Amino acid sequence: QVQLVESGGGAVQAGVSLRLSCAASGGTFSYYAMGWFRQGPGKEREFVAAINRSGGRTYYADSVNGRFTISRDNAKNTVYLQMNSLKPEDTAVYYCAAGEVQIGTPRRANEYNYWGQGTQVTVSS
Repeated sequence: QVQLVESGGGAVQAGVSLRLSCAASGGTFSYYAMGWFRQGPGKEREFVAAINRSGGRTYYADSVNGRFTISRDNAKNTVYLQMNSLKPEDTAVYYCAAGEVQIGTPRRANEYNYWGQGTQVTVSS
């Protein structure tokens, strides 16, 4: 059983940067593809970014491509989401997830087996 704990959220002004972290425990971190999802107020949960097990491949939603960067440190059992040029529409609860996917960068929520509790990001204009 993998436990995931997100941190790094907060309330910021538009245009600034934040880095989210997700620390994993209880499993072999490098066995899992990792992803970030978000759920804004009144919206469904949506895919943000994913990274494969080795960290060599990433994939982003169009809405964040070029502004957000996902990375992982398998030695530290941690995945990161660097968020630059934040916009009010990025306001959401951000969740990290771990998926038992051997190859690739899963983009659907049902491909992930474990989820964190989420961290709130609020961007004001």
